[in-house]
Amino acid sequence: MKIAIATDHVGIELKPIIIDYLNELGHEVVDFGPQSTERTDYPLYGKKVAVEVIEKRVDAGILICGTGVGISISANKVKGIRAVVCSEPYTAKLSKEHNNTNILAFGSRVIGSELAKMIVKAWLEAEFEGGRHANRVNMISEIEEEFLF
Repeated sequence: MKIAIATDHVGIELKPIIIDYLNELGHEVVDFGPQSTERTDYPLYGKKVAVEVIEKRVDAGILICGTGVGISISANKVKGIRAVVCSEPYTAKLSKEHNNTNILAFGSRVIGSELAKMIVKAWLEAEFEGGRHANRVNMISEIEEEFLF
């Protein structure tokens, strides 16, 4: 898979660890920044990765900020993105199986590197189950369409 990754200044220390892990798993990683610990704004990076995913230049995205919340909210503003914040592998797995999430987010102030790797692995190995879950994902898309102004 080709995976886009980005952080804010808080998540930058965890990013190279996750990039190395993704490479070990055989994935191609595209790093959308930032490249320093200089203070930055997470919405810029959430949007960058979300656009790459929606425009299908990558297969999936990973976002990291302090909690994973702000950067995932930013990504979720892009039509068609289903970003999930996870702090453990079970939610990551089910988010893909049931909600067909296309971006994974987590917080570098919430989890450590080994747990982050387990979350990434669970999410990447999971597959969307379709069926009744597809109907629900379609309902989410309909809500999104309804509120485009």
